[in-house]
Amino acid sequence: MGICHRSAHRARHQTDPRPVGFRRLGTRHHRHRTHGWDRRVPEAAHVVSHSARLAATGLTLPKVASPVGSYVPALRYGDLVTTSGQLPFVDGALQATGIVGADGGVAPELAAECARTAVLNAVAAAAFAAGGIDAITQVVKVTGFIASAPDFGGQPAIMNAASDLLAEIFGEAGRHARSAVGVAALPLGAPVEIELTVAVGS
Repeated sequence: MGICHRSAHRARHQTDPRPVGFRRLGTRHHRHRTHGWDRRVPEAAHVVSHSARLAATGLTLPKVASPVGSYVPALRYGDLVTTSGQLPFVDGALQATGIVGADGGVAPELAAECARTAVLNAVAAAAFAAGGIDAITQVVKVTGFIASAPDFGGQPAIMNAASDLLAEIFGEAGRHARSAVGVAALPLGAPVEIELTVAVGS
């Protein structure tokens, strides 16, 4: 019986030089360990630039408005850029004037459009200070001031229009902290004023 055992072992060794039991233990163990695991290297995610996202909206950054006082439109300090308050100017004229929620005043829907315009102006100012829109790495904080009637409480809904536009332009980097504040009046009778803080690359 011992001779037969050695002969059988030798025959197996000659046809398969791996140790006895390798196929039974090693191979099956390997299959079990890698079952359900895709070992292929994933393809790199396609990154869409902020400028490309902006172009997809059909919008372009407006010319940065010249300051009307002793301040600058935006200031970079370290890795942050903060804008001055931006009004809803279109080609040098306010998109609307008046108080939101008052009789004969600015309708909330128009105020929301003004918020989109004002935040686009803020992005233009921030991009100018940052060295281009693609230098912006994160929208950090948005502060919106809404000229409001005393009983009007829809400021957050108006600012949603600005926040949604930032998400369209910056994608995940457009997520931000925000304040929406009702005030009695704003400069030049504007219904909306927006300040923006962004982080920029080194």
